Amino acid sequence: MVLNIHTTTEKAIINLCDDEKIIGSLYNDDRKQHAAFLHQAIHELLEKHAVSLSQLKAVGVTHGPGSYTGIRVGLATAKGLCYSLQIPLITFNTLELLACSTIQQLPNSNDTDLFCPMIDARRMEVFTAIYNYQLEEIMQPQSMVLNEESFSDFSNSHPIYFSGNGSNKFKELHIQSNNNFYIDAEITTESIFEICRKKMIYKKYSDLIHSEAFYLKEVHFMQKKS
Repeated sequence: MVLNIHTTTEKAIINLCDDEKIIGSLYNDDRKQHAAFLHQAIHELLEKHAVSLSQLKAVGVTHGPGSYTGIRVGLATAKGLCYSLQIPLITFNTLELLACSTIQQLPNSNDTDLFCPMIDARRMEVFTAIYNYQLEEIMQPQSMVLNEESFSDFSNSHPIYFSGNGSNKFKELHIQSNNNFYIDAEITTESIFEICRKKMIYKKYSDLIHSEAFYLKEVHFMQKKS
């Protein structure tokens, strides 16, 4: 059994999987309540399916980019469980999960298509990357300030599917291209299972001690006035 934790976007998802299928999932749609939701949801999910912590073979977690608080809460919980149970840690990239969800929603997509997930990072900035149909990185994850020429090198030669809450910003720039498509997709429990399954098959585990949050840009914390 593998427990997966996703708390970096508006919808938090935890699921319990075996090698072949999703056993169960729980969701929370209030980003401000992800921390309060997480530990109780893990307890409820394991209890509902009569699974003990000792039966877990690994814990997967989305380590960013996305909500700073969500990243920290999810990663700390996953690392704590892995450390106490002495089991492997698996980390997921939010952008890769979103690209996977988009591909799953487009059964007729093919090897020439590209997939560009975008996460809103305020103003005209987004966290983004580009993947092909096999989920190989064509453009590595990065923080980008959008303009009318963004991605033109890609969209001039390939159909490119934009998704995520940051893609609306790019759409509002009125980019005219027959190769640009905008898909209403969000991360699903199925996409988490798919990425987790592949990492388990190839034993792509993360270093428990040195795994860090994948923020993609510098974090600034406000100090309270004395």
